[in-house]
Amino acid sequence: MGYLYSVTLLWAFSFSLIGVYLAGQVDSWFSVLMRVVLAGVVFLPFLKFKGVPKALAAKLMAIGGIQLGLMYCFYYQSFLLLSVPEVLLFTVFTPIYVTLFYDFLKGRFSPWYLVTAAIAVAGAAFIKFAGINEQFLTGFLVVQGANVCFAIGQVGYKYVMEKSDVELPQHTIFGYFYIGAIIVATVAFALMGDINKLPTTTTQWVVLTYLGVIASGLGYFIWNRGACLVNAGALAVMNNLLVPAGLIVNIVIWNRDVDVARLSIGGAIILASLVINEIWVKPRAQAQYQGSANP
Repeated sequence: MGYLYSVTLLWAFSFSLIGVYLAGQVDSWFSVLMRVVLAGVVFLPFLKFKGVPKALAAKLMAIGGIQLGLMYCFYYQSFLLLSVPEVLLFTVFTPIYVTLFYDFLKGRFSPWYLVTAAIAVAGAAFIKFAGINEQFLTGFLVVQGANVCFAIGQVGYKYVMEKSDVELPQHTIFGYFYIGAIIVATVAFALMGDINKLPTTTTQWVVLTYLGVIASGLGYFIWNRGACLVNAGALAVMNNLLVPAGLIVNIVIWNRDVDVARLSIGGAIILASLVINEIWVKPRAQAQYQGSANP
């Protein structure tokens, strides 16, 4: 859980940095490309080719293309349609996608983890804000596209690594993840990018560098590593902790108009769902799986 908590704090700044310094100012497709290229630079020097099955490399590239490349294509577009708090709030459905995809890959279904995810969603949904704009529906659907990609990617990585018998440090094969993302981002920029809206200030370049090297380069490796160490319910809950964390950063630093009382209550509900997952949901789900495995 420590891996996931640390990345949650790291990513809490990303929403506001994109919304304040990049959205509408820098071409979104270029932002996506730069972010994944810089992230890839962090791990490509460690990438191993010998001893890595081609099937595993292809799977990691596909996962990276979905979780990072395609997800960012949706994600950055959402900031052109919605405010930062709106983008944050609309991510509350990710835990449901995480749980459903994980159970699908395992060929099983446990309603217990949906209880955890539902409580987390309720907590995040409690956090309200004013000023829904006319692009509400379109923005909502775009964010859901990002949520689905993010859920498929992290669950897919967890599943692939659980099935893999390759005994190599994960940082030596994680570069394949970023290669897949770079391929998707390059195609997207070539088709839809606007070279007339490249970064023009030092601040924009610094933000892009931070998002690429730190938030994506280190962040996704640590997040996916942590995803391999927890159950699907806890992973679902950690996705929604990003909501109150991102809103707190947005309020404290950029003074966005958010209802602090509702934010506090919603955050408390999300934290409660994590506790419930560990002491009540997890034992029941494991008992169900063991029971169904016995003849």
